[in-house]
Amino acid sequence: MQHLRAIGFDADDTLWHNETIFERVHERYRALLAHYHDAATVDRTLFATEMRNLELYGYGIKGFMLSTVETAIELTDGKISAQEIRTIIGLGREMLNHPVELLEGVSEVLATLAPTHELLLITKGDLRDQERKLAKSGIASHFRGIEIVSEKNEPTYTTILQRRGIPPTEFLMVGNSLKSDILPVLALGGSAVHVPYALTWAHERATAVPEAPGRFFQISTLGELPSLLAAPAR
Repeated sequence: MQHLRAIGFDADDTLWHNETIFERVHERYRALLAHYHDAATVDRTLFATEMRNLELYGYGIKGFMLSTVETAIELTDGKISAQEIRTIIGLGREMLNHPVELLEGVSEVLATLAPTHELLLITKGDLRDQERKLAKSGIASHFRGIEIVSEKNEPTYTTILQRRGIPPTEFLMVGNSLKSDILPVLALGGSAVHVPYALTWAHERATAVPEAPGRFFQISTLGELPSLLAAPAR
């Protein structure tokens, strides 16, 4: 891949595990409300609440937990007990205190690419929580820039690239979300590498696979990235 100056990396579910933590909490949340509603109703109502609150709360654990409390009150017609609310809040505390678990090969890939490329971390979510995870990850030193944003779309990427003086044609984004990490960058004329994660939040799913020959790539693990970048352009 020629003329590549900068590489952006998503964080959650690209560099470290995230959605599996949410899924384990979802399971415990369903169990807590099981004597009120079936799991499908709980999931459907919670997702609707999250989407309704997204503009106000943004992404991240804190906004998610506020939505779980609101949903619990709604689904129980206000009958949920203070102890059950305390249990839900406790789930959020566990999530915020969860250790950062890097995906396989992350440290090695970043160490390999950092000397030859300008590496950027571009992630969305709660500022304090993302800063906490980055600090605990042990990989912060590999990045020349950290961008924690409220949304990842074309205007956001445009602002980041213009501020750093990076032409889109010299930028590559790596991430697990087609919607947030891949499609906006391709639309700007940049390149992107999709690294699917085992679980994808419904809000981040995109059904259409991009058609951008020579600019869009898909790999199974992040460990394949250095070989992809070293391959001759086709």
